[in-house]
Amino acid sequence: MTTSRTPGIPGSSGASRPAHIAMFSIAAHGHVNPSLDVIRELVARGHRVTYAIPPAFAEKVAETGAEPKLWNSVLPTADAPEAWGTELIDHIEPFLTDALQALPQLAEVYAGDEPDLVLYDITSYPARVLAHRWGVPIVQLSPNLVAWEGYEEEVGRPMFEPLKQTPRGKAFYETFGDWLTDNGIGIGVEDFMGRPDRCLVLIPKALQPHADRVDTDRYTFVGACQGDRAAQGTWRRPAGAEDRKVLLISLGSTFTKQPGFYRECVRAFGDLPGWQVVLQIGKHVDPAELGEIPGNVEVRDWVPQLAILREADAFITHAGAGGSQEGLATATPMVAVPQAADQFGNADMLQALGVARHVPAEEATAETLRAAVLDLVADPKVARQLAAIQRGMAAEGGTPRAADLIEAELAATGREAT
Repeated sequence: MTTSRTPGIPGSSGASRPAHIAMFSIAAHGHVNPSLDVIRELVARGHRVTYAIPPAFAEKVAETGAEPKLWNSVLPTADAPEAWGTELIDHIEPFLTDALQALPQLAEVYAGDEPDLVLYDITSYPARVLAHRWGVPIVQLSPNLVAWEGYEEEVGRPMFEPLKQTPRGKAFYETFGDWLTDNGIGIGVEDFMGRPDRCLVLIPKALQPHADRVDTDRYTFVGACQGDRAAQGTWRRPAGAEDRKVLLISLGSTFTKQPGFYRECVRAFGDLPGWQVVLQIGKHVDPAELGEIPGNVEVRDWVPQLAILREADAFITHAGAGGSQEGLATATPMVAVPQAADQFGNADMLQALGVARHVPAEEATAETLRAAVLDLVADPKVARQLAAIQRGMAAEGGTPRAADLIEAELAATGREAT
C-alpha cells in the first residue's frame, strides 16, 4: 500500500523537511476511526502528521505514527449520550460551544508549529478558522454523507428556517456569525458548517443520497479506508462452532444502553440451530440484565467489529456510517435498527440498495429480528447485490487514493518538494 517517496518542504537552507499535515477531530469513534488508515498511510509516505484530538483518543492516534496534539473538549461523552438531547438545536449547539473554547487551545498548541496543510473532520470548526488564519490549504475528511445540488432547498431550509425563529436558534446563529466575522471568515453559518472548500468522502458512493447531484469538483468519493485493523484484535469461531453461521449484533459505541433490545436479541437467536451470535452490549449494560445466556451467544462489552464482519453471515446494526460501510465492504446482509441522527437515513439507504431491512427500534421484537435475518441470508438477490457493491467500493480507491489526493493538494500549492 505504501510507497518509498519522502516528500518534503524546501527550507531556507536549501534542505527539505517532511511536509507537516495536521488533522483535527473530536473524541468520537465514528469521527476518528474513518481517518486513521489515511493518517497511517501519510506517515508511511514520509510526511510529518500531527493530530489534534482530546486525550481519550491520544493512544489510538499515536498507533498510526502521528503525533497527538492534545486539547480539552466540552462535548458530551459516550458515558452520557442523553446529554445530546432530542431536538435539532440540542445536536448542533454543543459543537459551536466546543469550538469557541477549543480555538484558543488549538492556536496555542500549534503556535510556532503551523502545518503546511490541514485535514479536518466535519465536526472540527476550529480547523477551518485556523487554516484561514495560517493561509494553508484545507481538506475535509467526511465520514458520512455530503450535500448535493439542491440540498439546501430540499433539506437544509425546511430543517433550519423554523429553528431560526426560536430564541435558542437566533442566539446560535448570532453567536456563530459573530465568531466567523471576528475570525475573518467571509461566508455564512450554513455554508461554513456544510460546504467545505475541498472534501474527500470516506464512505462508498452507494451510501450517498442523490450521488449523481454531488459536486465532483468539491467532493471526491474514495470509499472506505479501513486498513487491516490488526491493533483492534481478531476473532475466530469458538471450538465446536466452525460450521455455524455467524451473526454480529452491535449498536456502536454511544447508544448502547438498550438492555431490552439485547434481551430480544437473545430470545431471537439464543439456541437457534446452526448460528453463533456475538452480542456487543457496551459498557453501560450488565450482562446479568439479559437473563440466562445460551451457549451459542457471546456477550461482549466491545468487539473487533471489522474482524468479526469478515467472518459474519449477518449483521444487526444501528446503521452508523462506519458500521454501514463495513457491512457493505464485507458483503454482509444487515438488519438496521437506527437509534439517532443520520442512522435513520443510512438505514433507508441500505434497504433501498436491497442489502438490508430497516426495523424501527420500537418494532425490534425477537420475532421480527429473527425473520429479517433469516430472510436476508436466504435471499440470493441480496448476496448478488452485496457482491456488486463490494466490487464498486474496491474500485473507489480507498486509502491509497485518499493519500494521493492529499499529496496532490500539497503539490498544487508548491508545498511538496519534487
